[in-house]
Amino acid sequence: MAGDGRRDRGPRRGAEGGRSQDGGRSRRSRDGERKPFAKRDGERKPFPRRDGERKPFPRRDGEHGTSSRPPQDSRRREHDDPDIPEGVTARDLNPAARNELKTLSKENAEGVAQHLAMAAALIDDDPALAHRHALAASRRAGRIAVVRETVAITAYALGDFALALRELRTYRRISGRDDQIALMVDCERGVGRPDRALEVGRAVDRAALPTAVRVELAIALSGARLDLGQPERALLELDIPELDPGRAFAWSPALFAARGAVLEELGRDDEAARWRQRAEVAAAVLDDELASDDVVIVEELEEEQAEGEDDT
Repeated sequence: MAGDGRRDRGPRRGAEGGRSQDGGRSRRSRDGERKPFAKRDGERKPFPRRDGERKPFPRRDGEHGTSSRPPQDSRRREHDDPDIPEGVTARDLNPAARNELKTLSKENAEGVAQHLAMAAALIDDDPALAHRHALAASRRAGRIAVVRETVAITAYALGDFALALRELRTYRRISGRDDQIALMVDCERGVGRPDRALEVGRAVDRAALPTAVRVELAIALSGARLDLGQPERALLELDIPELDPGRAFAWSPALFAARGAVLEELGRDDEAARWRQRAEVAAAVLDDELASDDVVIVEELEEEQAEGEDDT
């Protein structure tokens, strides 16, 4: 499912907890991953309730008058919200994501942040439980962009591409952002609409996208081309300036691996092997703490290739 140059649609790692499409490491630089809790470049404004969204629960601190709603713990039992382990607090959530919760009451913001933090912590090992935490957050704060984004990413990890796509559309309306456009393309592929996937990807201004997002979009579009039986055009989708075999950025392993997969589809096995090797070397030399704009010169790869050429 992820635009990795493969036809399968298994979940890709991406969000803090997502899934990386093609051989990319799941714990890359926080700014280069599709993580819903990664650092943001600016606050998001809350937008009015959209169609189909749930209303958040009313304020609890300083609220006057009586209410017909059941107490919070009763609501939790009714919806079977997952428990929050002792010691998990709002501070376990990325500060930029916490900042989006400022429009909520203090008590509600704390609970939503705890569920989002749990979703982030669990998505790699237990995506089903992560999704339950995301839904619990959505019941309390359905108008918050990062909440809908988290529901989308956890649904994607479970293979529920239709739900993920609906949530991504809502997230996009609320936030006005295109930073999950590659995931939207993948979801269109996942529901069997590669033509629509191409339309969605082509509708955005690529020049306005962050570099990491632009690369992921190229990979996703390449995968859609493969779905349509167009491997030559799939290869062209990957001919982007970021495809530099001599340097390794956070996005390089996935990009190199995607190119290798398309070349293999074309029967160009020797070239495919070289790009897969580049992906492995790039992943090995990239430190997990590097920011997405940091770069490593992949000298090891060039040396290995030179040795291989001397042997032939």
